[in-house]
Amino acid sequence: QVPLKPGRSLMDWIRLTKSGKDLTGLKGRLIEVTEDELSKHNKKEDCWICIRGFVYNVTPYMEYHPGGEDELMKAAGTDGTDLFDQVHRWVNYESMLKECLVGRMAVKPTAAPKVKHKHILPLQALAVHFLLFPFSALFSNRTIHFAVVKLAGYDWFQTDSLITIVIYTKQKDMNAELVIVDCQDKQLRGEIIVDDHSYLVEVDLDHAVSEDVAVNIAEKVGKVEIILNKKDNIHWKMLGQPWEGHNTFIKRTDRGLFYRKCKLVSKTEVTHDTKLFCLMLPKGTHLCVPTGQHVYLKQIIAGTEVVKPYTPVLPFLPLDFQEPPRHDGVHIYLMIKIYSHGLFTQALDHLQIGDYISVSNPEGNFKKSQVQTSEDLLLLAGGTGFTPMVKLLNFALTEVNCLRTVKLIFFNKTENDILWRNQLEQLALKDERFEVQFILSQPSKEWVGKQGKISSSLLSEFVKRSRRDSKLLICICGPAPFTEQGVQYLKDLGYSQEEIHAFTA
Repeated sequence: QVPLKPGRSLMDWIRLTKSGKDLTGLKGRLIEVTEDELSKHNKKEDCWICIRGFVYNVTPYMEYHPGGEDELMKAAGTDGTDLFDQVHRWVNYESMLKECLVGRMAVKPTAAPKVKHKHILPLQALAVHFLLFPFSALFSNRTIHFAVVKLAGYDWFQTDSLITIVIYTKQKDMNAELVIVDCQDKQLRGEIIVDDHSYLVEVDLDHAVSEDVAVNIAEKVGKVEIILNKKDNIHWKMLGQPWEGHNTFIKRTDRGLFYRKCKLVSKTEVTHDTKLFCLMLPKGTHLCVPTGQHVYLKQIIAGTEVVKPYTPVLPFLPLDFQEPPRHDGVHIYLMIKIYSHGLFTQALDHLQIGDYISVSNPEGNFKKSQVQTSEDLLLLAGGTGFTPMVKLLNFALTEVNCLRTVKLIFFNKTENDILWRNQLEQLALKDERFEVQFILSQPSKEWVGKQGKISSSLLSEFVKRSRRDSKLLICICGPAPFTEQGVQYLKDLGYSQEEIHAFTA
């Protein structure tokens, strides 16, 4: 992100879009745009961009873009869909840029081929299914449905009171974090994460079910059972009507983000400007956010859909690492800094207990295996860039036996800005593997610790291997300039790209 000029905030942009001013220069007309015409509008003072076949005049948006004018100019006069998806596919550009719509591309982009589905004959299906899941096969008279791209499929069966959907993949280390289920108002959505792909079952159920949903996972064979309770003890003739994405196995980035409404159940102060929000998942939702991944919160502000990413934390730092803490599967905790002029965080802060907010499925490319093969773990956090480090700390100290050292280097402006300082200091006393170093850029006269901003000299002092040849992982998160500078300093100090993971969203 780049600093915006005064009067160029998100709220200012929303006001401009509602002012009635002609932002396209076409006086309300929509036109068909040829590739040749699009290419002519490639300057800051005349910039058109195509996203998914629609062309927008983003010239008036230049000064309001949080990523800066240069980022927009990368797509000037071209199809910017791929670039947009790489940087922030979660942003609802249709809502943000609706008053900038010029029209459609004259040549419609070629649609990606739809995933084909194969239906195995019932007799064959039962034979395969009985070998894999003998118990459920006894009750099933259904065809197993396969997504042809990879062996991932589903079956379903029923008793007088239950509906059981069986989903299976080749995934041998299936776990609760890879299974996302939402069952609301007769709509069932079950998504299974398989590396960077996902398999989806999504239907409007044939009959009503109760809110309670049970999920059973057979980790070694990659089998997942979703168990629903019938509201009425009647025989179902079919599972339900499939949605467009039903029974598909595609890249996760090709799926739209799915949101569910979560209830705010508590809001507690962490520092003078940061609060811990506790959100409760709906009864029919099974969702565990993996370590190192984030979710998106969505709010409608002044009629415009606004989305922001946040990384869930734990309700507190556990000080007893004898066994992994059990995720209750019901709550999501978010540590959020409230900015005095921040449109989104001010709206969050004004939510009352019992209000609802939309929360997306998790996203992120961090893999736990990066920690599991390391001997030294170094965490560089700037301000609320501390949030992904919370679960990472817990995972590292609880479940990774090969780690010799875990060090957190925590950059803040003042002592009052340090999140969970007391808990971190207690943890350092409790676990000899863990060390925390606080560094302040605007310390008081009484501060006796380190001071300064992220720099090559500070990092060379604190970022070190416990042994000359030890395997090292450095994770960094904070404001964009902090992260970008930190990564460059680390590379200048001789650390490889494989040894550095930057949390970005």
